[in-house]
Amino acid sequence: MDLSHIWHNLSEFLIYQKDAPMLFSSGIFWFLFLLFIPIYAALKNRRWQMILFVVAFSLYFYYKSSGFFFLLLIGTSLLDWSLSRMMLKLGSKLAKKLCVFTSIVASIGVLCYFKYANFFMWNWTQMIGGNFQPLDIILPVGISFYTFQSISYIVDVYKERVAPTKTWLEYLFFLSFFPALVAGPIVRADYFLPQISQNKKATRDEVYLGFWMIILGIVKKAIIADYISQYNDLIFSNPTGYTGFESLMGVIGYTMQIYCDFSGYSDMAIGIALIMGFKLSKNFDFPYKSSNLTDFWRNWHISLSSWLRDYIYIPLGGNRKGTIRTYVNNFLTMLIGGLWHGADWKFVFWGAMHGVGLAIHKAFKPILNKIPNVWPVKAISWLITITIVSLLWVFFRADSWTDSLAIIQNIFTNFRYDYIPVFLSVRYIWVVMISIIIIAHSLPRRWYDVISRWFVHSPWIAKFAIFVIVVQLVLQFMNEDVSPFIYFQF
Repeated sequence: MDLSHIWHNLSEFLIYQKDAPMLFSSGIFWFLFLLFIPIYAALKNRRWQMILFVVAFSLYFYYKSSGFFFLLLIGTSLLDWSLSRMMLKLGSKLAKKLCVFTSIVASIGVLCYFKYANFFMWNWTQMIGGNFQPLDIILPVGISFYTFQSISYIVDVYKERVAPTKTWLEYLFFLSFFPALVAGPIVRADYFLPQISQNKKATRDEVYLGFWMIILGIVKKAIIADYISQYNDLIFSNPTGYTGFESLMGVIGYTMQIYCDFSGYSDMAIGIALIMGFKLSKNFDFPYKSSNLTDFWRNWHISLSSWLRDYIYIPLGGNRKGTIRTYVNNFLTMLIGGLWHGADWKFVFWGAMHGVGLAIHKAFKPILNKIPNVWPVKAISWLITITIVSLLWVFFRADSWTDSLAIIQNIFTNFRYDYIPVFLSVRYIWVVMISIIIIAHSLPRRWYDVISRWFVHSPWIAKFAIFVIVVQLVLQFMNEDVSPFIYFQF
């Protein structure tokens, strides 16, 4: 028996590998989840044992995703929980505010160090003319997501929207819940903590619905997003090496890719949680159907946009401080949202432009409301909105400002119609997949409810057949390496 070979195989399961983090789209996760779920089901009636088991698996999952940074997550949870319990015993409002301030400063401070230290130091040295040497800092996976959860919890406890958890283990369960840990949806304490206390079992329909959500997420991510990304990456890696038409296809491709990638992750997270008996909030609601930027942000990354509204926009004054202040609050909120996505001026610009767009829409809303809501108006509104969103995604995806501007300029100055037939013949699978997403967005929402209900109540043989077909499609279109989720970098 070759013990070294056995240890090598075992280490793939037990030890963090920087080049192969655990992903929802990786086979190792689903193998471990199949081992996890029967044990979880057996412990479901023993609440504390179930909580301990899920916390242990969540921390293991985070370790396999981000290494020893799981200790940072534990430290954050200990500080937050201790301060939240302390607030119960304090009578002074000032002392409670000090607890909130301490928690937020600690959370933001850690986030700023890992995510923004090099960004801020680079900009400072540019101003003073120094020679900047970047610090060797590794960004922990999912730190932006659980930091926002941490902040919302401590603020909600202070405002008495929720009671602090009685035990640290319950709070750690909330903060480290593995389906939503590394890329959301951002979980709110007032929505999730009561579910821990109730500890409801998933019904048979909920289990099947969760299975359907997982299948849907796999189709979006592992089949569509990963396949179309191959062409998109070619365009963004060589901004001036293709015609304007090909650049436009790359922009449209990335617009669809980021939706399928991120909403696919959210679907899988929601499905896994539902099988476990927990409900996570919807994170996407056909955002590319939106006819204005306000609607877009109501339907895109809903858990983040609602978090920004409740913990940034409203505390800044919302729309209660007059018209000009409302526009400024919108702009600042989206500016922070852009910076949340990444430590780069491209993300700041992306967020700022969305803030400007939201302000312009609000300013012209009284006029727009007088225009008849007939289909030509809807079509023009949609076209303007999707154009703005798609062009701004260029700054989100491109490697630099120069590349972003080069791609956009190439679309408008080097558009070659003669490349269209060649493109359609060579990239026909890519075109089919893009068409599937466009058609899927065009269908009425109620059709999806009908399809999901059909799947839930269909015979087991139909469910199995759909699963086998999806697995075969994944194997057919998969890349050599498992592609990480786009939002892992945030």
